[in-house]
Formats: sequence, structure tokens, C-alpha cells
Amino acid sequence: MKPAEIERRQLHPQQLEVTLRLDPALPWFRGHFAVQPLLPGVAQIDWVMHYASLVAPGWRFRALQNVKFQSPLLPGAVVTLSLNWQEARQLLTFSYQRHDGDARHAASSGKISLCR
Repeated sequence: MKPAEIERRQLHPQQLEVTLRLDPALPWFRGHFAVQPLLPGVAQIDWVMHYASLVAPGWRFRALQNVKFQSPLLPGAVVTLSLNWQEARQLLTFSYQRHDGDARHAASSGKISLCR
């Protein structure tokens, strides 16, 4: 139930950017909502935690500290997921930006506490 990965860039050991295409056939879009399907927040967090293992191996979810959903992610969209791991604070920050040609627009962001 993961999106198609277009590109992955490991900027630093604690930073990662992944460009994704949101295939309209993803099960996440079914039934969320009938008039205009959109990617649920729980799917976005699931994908954050999937990629978190690349920047914070051995760490797992503890708590959401702050999450903002500014703009819906729609089927067929291209988005970039950015992760930044701060081990000393046990804090993973993330953001999704949707692509509109060469421009990018904030879609969601947040902070997740991790633990061992």
C-alpha cells in the first residue's frame, strides 16, 4: 500500500527526501471520499514511519507531537516527503509538499517522537 517512488535523495545520514507518485489505484483512496478521493492522514503517517527506518534505524513510533494537514493530497499527485531526524531530541520532523510544475506547495507537516 505504498506509493510509487520516483526518486530518493539521502542529503545527510539524518535527512531524506523521497519523491512519490500517488497512484489513483492505491487502496487508501477507496472510500475516502466518494466525491473527491484524498489521501488520509493515517496513510501519510504510515509512509513517514516506513521511510523513518532509513534515517533512524532501530527507532519506533512513540507519539505524534504536532501534525498539520494544510492541503489535500489527491490521486495522481506527485509529492516530496522530507524527513529530518534529531536523535538527541528523539524527534523526527516531516513534511509533504505537492508538486505543481516546478512549484511546490505545503500539504502536511509534523513532528513524531520516536523511542527504542
